[in-house]
Amino acid sequence: MVAGAAACSEGDDKDGAEAVRLTVSPDGGGTHGPERPIAVQAHGGTIENVTVSTGGGAVEGGLNADKTEWRSRWTLEPGATYTVGATALGADGRTRTITSRFTTAKVEKTNDVTIEAPNDKETVGVGMPIIMQFERPVKDRAAVERALEVRADKTVEGAWHWFGDQEVVFRTKEYWPAHTKVTFDAHLSGVRTGGDVYGGKNYSLGFKVGDSQVSTAGEDTHKMVVKVNGKKVRTIPTSMGKGGVRKYTTTNGVHLAMSKEDPVTMTSSWMGISPGSPGGYSLTVYKSVRISDSGEYVHSAPWSVGSQGSSNVSHGCINVSPSNAKWFFDLTQRGDPIVVTGSSRELETNNGWGYWQADWKEWVNGSALKRSVKTAPPEDASTVSAGQGGPDQPRAEGE
Repeated sequence: MVAGAAACSEGDDKDGAEAVRLTVSPDGGGTHGPERPIAVQAHGGTIENVTVSTGGGAVEGGLNADKTEWRSRWTLEPGATYTVGATALGADGRTRTITSRFTTAKVEKTNDVTIEAPNDKETVGVGMPIIMQFERPVKDRAAVERALEVRADKTVEGAWHWFGDQEVVFRTKEYWPAHTKVTFDAHLSGVRTGGDVYGGKNYSLGFKVGDSQVSTAGEDTHKMVVKVNGKKVRTIPTSMGKGGVRKYTTTNGVHLAMSKEDPVTMTSSWMGISPGSPGGYSLTVYKSVRISDSGEYVHSAPWSVGSQGSSNVSHGCINVSPSNAKWFFDLTQRGDPIVVTGSSRELETNNGWGYWQADWKEWVNGSALKRSVKTAPPEDASTVSAGQGGPDQPRAEGE
């Protein structure tokens, strides 16, 4: 890592006992890792104003309760020059100003991120998680979690949960309220994810939760009831997994709509049987909504219309008629819950987006910081935030 030095200067040279002193860290000398926060301290007075700027714009930060210390909120940009200006008021009524400039170290190894869901500006269902995949293993999960910030125009409790060392997922305790506007910022630039590897850049997106659309499909009732904003809008005859063996049994529990595919080619390869072999198949299927990673969809199945509403004959999917499939396909938002009941095979938490299968205590326990947090509207972010926080980030109460 390579760093540059800088200088600082103070105005008003009064040195009386009641004169205020100001110190800035980093102080401009030596090597400054980007994970090190900026701190301004007033000795013998209070801080009146702090401004920090770099080529990327202003830097967020905040004062402590007695206004004697200001700290930057997030990690810093590697290889960037920062200018700090601060003014403090002493007990003698005089002010003092200090200016400091320093350069953060450059980094060679970065840990890039793919946000699997949601997409920027997407309208999603009430069960939608935020899913992040890291290119390299994350050794300091707590540092990463502190850099992740979720805000919403409604206060909602949520928590991050790690699946291994390269995937972290945010889920709310209860479904998102319908029509919530959400912003997500991953302040990862300068975060040391482990060893000499740092977050490569910051990420930001906004999405909107649409109508509450929750469908309940009974394996034993042979029907799926669709509710929009709590009101039943359609009952759809279904035919689900025929059972007999586990692989032909539709998974039980809370699924989420993961994608919409029209058409999709479904083959028997997922169960180790090539399409041309005995018991194999290859079908082009229309109006398909994927609900797991184990090959389950809600889809058009004209070949099983005679069984829909009365018996289960599928390989595990939820078969519906072509007209009902089109209606459901057009209605569905990614993140809509599709709840399967009456089946003997439970959906695994890591099967697709099966995150709602974990109870809340179990979900929170998967956080590196072992606590839940609460979102807050942007104008109220100083009070609570679903970002676990930078150096001076207010901590939400653990649940």
